[in-house]
Amino acid sequence: MHRERFFTLSASCPDRVGIVARVSGFIAELKGWILETSLHAELPREGEEVGRYFMRIEIRADSIPFHLSELRERFRPLAEELEMEWKITDSAVKKRVVMLVSKQEHCLYDLLARWKSKELDIEIPCVVSNHDTLRGFVEWHGIPFHHVPVGAENKAAAYAEVERIFEEVRGDTMVLARYMQILSPELCAAYPGRIINIHHSFLPSFVGARPYHQAYTKGVKLIGATCHYVTADLDQGPIIEQDVIRIDHSDAVEDMVRYGKDIEKTVLARGLRYHLEDRVLVHGNKTIVFR
Repeated sequence: MHRERFFTLSASCPDRVGIVARVSGFIAELKGWILETSLHAELPREGEEVGRYFMRIEIRADSIPFHLSELRERFRPLAEELEMEWKITDSAVKKRVVMLVSKQEHCLYDLLARWKSKELDIEIPCVVSNHDTLRGFVEWHGIPFHHVPVGAENKAAAYAEVERIFEEVRGDTMVLARYMQILSPELCAAYPGRIINIHHSFLPSFVGARPYHQAYTKGVKLIGATCHYVTADLDQGPIIEQDVIRIDHSDAVEDMVRYGKDIEKTVLARGLRYHLEDRVLVHGNKTIVFR
């Protein structure tokens, strides 16, 4: 794993001949040093004439003879010609991650441990919760804590406050670390591809509440967890990462919950890392994940 500063170009566009040649040629003309390249061609969907092409390219920052802003401006004409959806990010700029939690602490504990050890090299400007339960733990880490109660009578106001806080702290990504509330459609629409949830089930099975109880009733032999982007449709957003563990007839619901917590932590951490490293490109309700 290289540690020097790099720029990451992530992009998708209608598939055609010569995309890689054009983009790599652009970088070569600047004497840019490519560190890593990931490419994927998606076949046309029903009713479409062409498929879609996806790419992620890491470029050593000190090989580019000018600032990132100029690199973006120079790349823009080519991106427009290729009809690209694209962005170029800087590894030296830490992403600002706002975490939303309720009362269950295991995912928050895990992410804060990874942040403290710099395994997740991010900034956490604040934690928001609909309960005051975890305030002491969060503030012990030196992180501001916002208690925003959510009830049937104040949901619109509560989510307006969550959005205000997110904007005020200049958040890049919002993580629902077992935040046991359904976000408003307005909040989901405000940040497409920027809100990440961990659902304690291997979606699309057992959406909604009490999935372990649903799984127990069905007698399944595998339980899992799913990290996905949040949309207005409950637990239906594009999936980033999943994992499972085998269980058997002797496991009670309480056992399944205990096993599941371990999976939830690792799946959320992996999914968040892929997102922060610009390894996830969304295509409709699917994702392309360059691991």
